[in-house]
Amino acid sequence: MKFAMLNHTSIILMRNLFVLSVTVLLLLWTLVPVIGQTHEINMGEIVRQSDREVKLISILSSDKAVQNHIITAFNLHGAYAIKPSGQSNFTFRFIPVGSDRMQLAIESGNPLKTQYTETVSGRDREEAALRAADLAVFKTLGVPGFFAGKLAFVGDRSGHNEIYTSDLLFTRVRQITRDQSHSILPHWSPDGSRINYTSYYRNGFPDIYTIDLTTLQRNTMASFRGTNMGGEYNSRGTEVAMVLSGTGNTEIYIGNSLGLNLRRITSSPAMESDPTWSPNGERIAFTSNRLGKPQLFEVSTRGGDAKRIPTNNSGNCTEPSWNPRHANIIAFTAAVGKEFEIALFDFNKKQSRWLTRGAGDAIEPCWTQDGRHLVYTARTKKYQRLILIDTETGKMQRLSPDNLGDVFQAAYVSTR
Repeated sequence: MKFAMLNHTSIILMRNLFVLSVTVLLLLWTLVPVIGQTHEINMGEIVRQSDREVKLISILSSDKAVQNHIITAFNLHGAYAIKPSGQSNFTFRFIPVGSDRMQLAIESGNPLKTQYTETVSGRDREEAALRAADLAVFKTLGVPGFFAGKLAFVGDRSGHNEIYTSDLLFTRVRQITRDQSHSILPHWSPDGSRINYTSYYRNGFPDIYTIDLTTLQRNTMASFRGTNMGGEYNSRGTEVAMVLSGTGNTEIYIGNSLGLNLRRITSSPAMESDPTWSPNGERIAFTSNRLGKPQLFEVSTRGGDAKRIPTNNSGNCTEPSWNPRHANIIAFTAAVGKEFEIALFDFNKKQSRWLTRGAGDAIEPCWTQDGRHLVYTARTKKYQRLILIDTETGKMQRLSPDNLGDVFQAAYVSTR
């Protein structure tokens, strides 16, 4: 259940004549932040860390289409600035080798000398080029690149909320579901072969489904009485966290990769939602209103008492997303006045810092594999679109194009 999206979700539910009890439940959640926010919360300092080193690079290729594609990708990364040849620290040369392989040559010095070469493959030349670009990032920064990853998201281009996938540059958009209902909350399997998502198409209640991306065959993961939402895999793909309300109110459950052998890890009279796994799979962060308003909590995946995460920056904190590389960092959505913004919480420092600020809402953060960039939904009364932000520099780039209509609830997976 995505609290920051509930005004939008409630409208869709009523428009499609969904079951009244579900609609009332969601509307109650929507009212919590509005009623409680009677004054501006101090935003504090937005840390941009713009003094970090930026590497000057040149990008060359005999294939101009490849060169332009790679330039577009590197323009997304806050650690690089593209310069003409001769004015850079490194030159990345991309040499096509057949139709599905790309040789990367990293050059530096004056005159230029080749420091490193490697050939990588992909499904086609475009994917091979992005994999080679990720390799260039790894060799010059020591962390993974994220250019060859994929996104799953919700789009309404068809007139209904359906699940789509795309490359990060939105050159290959594919509609996955055709439920003609309300399909939301996509979650990738770690190997990128499947997506779990929530849909109301069968009986007007939310159920969790798994769809195979090769065959588009769909199987039911959870269809219990009441609410079934979520379906986020741990990093190994061995277990799934989900939200179920069979006991009367929503609780967090963990099942195996098929959603079987369920065990309940929260127990309270409150409503729980938004489970996200720690990188090592030993903890779950989630949202709960057990203190009266939505706040973030964490609990061991073996169960036990849940502890509040002391974000201390808003009376309404929701949608946690655990950093895949830095276990001390969680991104989340927080209410500020009448709007929502993205913030980061550091477990080591026990402090939050604001990542976004501006007109409209910034909601639904999800990390890319480098643990530095994240994708979020920018929402106004006129549109919803996906934005990439560098959490170290504050650099923002729009990802989703206008022709897709409203796009939201992104999930990212790296390609292997």
